[in-house]
Amino acid sequence: MIATLRQQITSGRWPVGSRIPTEPELVEQLGVARNTVREAVRALAHNGLLDIRQGSGTYVLATSELAGVMHRRFAGADLRHVAELRSALETAGARLAARRRTEADLRELDGMLERRETAWDSGDVERFIDADRSLHMGVLSASHNEVLTGVYADLGEVLRSYLRQDVGEELRPENHMDHTRLLDAIRAQDAEAASEEAASHTAEWGHGAL
Repeated sequence: MIATLRQQITSGRWPVGSRIPTEPELVEQLGVARNTVREAVRALAHNGLLDIRQGSGTYVLATSELAGVMHRRFAGADLRHVAELRSALETAGARLAARRRTEADLRELDGMLERRETAWDSGDVERFIDADRSLHMGVLSASHNEVLTGVYADLGEVLRSYLRQDVGEELRPENHMDHTRLLDAIRAQDAEAASEEAASHTAEWGHGAL
């Protein structure tokens, strides 16, 4: 039962931040006893994947046990330190992406950049943060370094919280940061330029440029 619920999370069927079906709904959907569902939900909450909120429901907190641990461990970390970690990972990822990207990677990144700009134009902060995170995750994926990409993914909610606080409650035109040059450097396989562009996007906490 635990494996079944975990699969719903890791597959993306229940995204991070979403509320999972209620206990009675899970009983009906899965055809198991109520106590079995309750115990599985509690176990996944203990492992950091789910967050049980009394009176509200149960929400997906992380996509893996390690991500849950990361979220708990660094939830109260100094945001300057989170910014420095983000910079280190994204700079290394961009450098490797420039060297190893494929044509399929470039198509994916172009689509992600377009979605990011559309999200910015919408003025929806949460939508933009999702699109921005997806683009940066896409750059890390294009590095074809599974360990680096995995660590970055497991830090997802920590980095998302950082971005949410950095951008504030509204998207301001003066804070928009164009990521076209980063993708151009990756496309040109210019590792140094890609690294420098990534570093410029993550220079310091509180810069407000996104």
